[in-house]
Amino acid sequence: MEITIQPHTLRGDITIIPSKSQAHRLLICAAFADRSTQLRCADTNRDIEATADCLRALGAGIIRTDSGYVIDPVSTVPESAELDVCESGSTLRFILPIVGALGVDATFKMAGRLPQRPLSPLWEEMERMGCTLTRPTADTIRCRGRLRPGDYTIDGGVSSQYITGLLFAQSLIEGESHLEITGKIESKPYIDLTREAMALFDAPHYRSPGYVAVEGDWSNGAFFVTAAMLGSDLSIHGLNNDSIQGDRAVMDITRKLLAGCATVSAAHIPDLVPVLSVMAASQHGAVFTDIRRLRIKESDRVASTIAMIEALGGRAEATADTLTVYGTGLTGGTVDAQNDHRIAMSAAIAATVCTQPVTVMGAEAVNKSYPKFWDEYKRLGGKI
Repeated sequence: MEITIQPHTLRGDITIIPSKSQAHRLLICAAFADRSTQLRCADTNRDIEATADCLRALGAGIIRTDSGYVIDPVSTVPESAELDVCESGSTLRFILPIVGALGVDATFKMAGRLPQRPLSPLWEEMERMGCTLTRPTADTIRCRGRLRPGDYTIDGGVSSQYITGLLFAQSLIEGESHLEITGKIESKPYIDLTREAMALFDAPHYRSPGYVAVEGDWSNGAFFVTAAMLGSDLSIHGLNNDSIQGDRAVMDITRKLLAGCATVSAAHIPDLVPVLSVMAASQHGAVFTDIRRLRIKESDRVASTIAMIEALGGRAEATADTLTVYGTGLTGGTVDAQNDHRIAMSAAIAATVCTQPVTVMGAEAVNKSYPKFWDEYKRLGGKI
């Protein structure tokens, strides 16, 4: 889908959709709880549905309602399962260790760029601890065997999702286990979200609280927060200012960028870099450090961010671990979203400060996390 946006600021009230990161984790906890759970999550997306579908395949009863989900926990674990994770890296990296803990002979089907995204060192650690992992085809993974209790070790500098997956797995393995995280921990707030969800369900006992509400998503809310900081007249609702979501940092970072802050670490906020790059380009510029992991997202997010900024009339360049965006201003142009939802949405926010139209190719990429983004954008005065 290709859309063209005329330069125009946004105006109005917006309630931010539920947190994708929290929804994944709460669905998983509810699937292994001692009784049914009602999960308030009014809006969903492809990634959340991928996790729900995988949990259904593992024996959970999950019903979609107008307000969210009703989850009946797994009663009988299947001997084998076919699991379609679509393009969701979170779903794959969370569920893969879980099926290892359960001893399910599971085949995972992947789509998009996910088959090319890394699974090391999670892959090696699961094999060391009892599973056999293979790649029957380019877009499938098969997991056999069962993870045993014991001492696990994982590098914290590759993906926090590996750590989340192993934390879930260890809570389901009979016997005592310990997880040692080595090196520098990246995206620590996402690990904190996992521990928070598990604590809510009293893992490893998994006692359901009965009713849980997913809080607003700071990652997706960041687009409208940035638009507001760039001059759109928006009243933003549904975000918890005390949330432990790492992307809550968008409030402080956008203020600093407006004030001329020169350096921002992306270590704990990799999903914010594209939209913050739009702000940097339209203001005083910025240098983003700790960007290595951005290269293994839905797109090579360093390359796609640079391409976006340059397509819109700006200037950006990268080294191995830094992305420099110059404060040249943005004029407009054609952006290839490269199947990356955050590039598509960032380009839309750029249109609020551009002087010429912005065309987004592959605009349907927003369905991964925010299916109604374009409807909301138009409702707020975006001229599509």
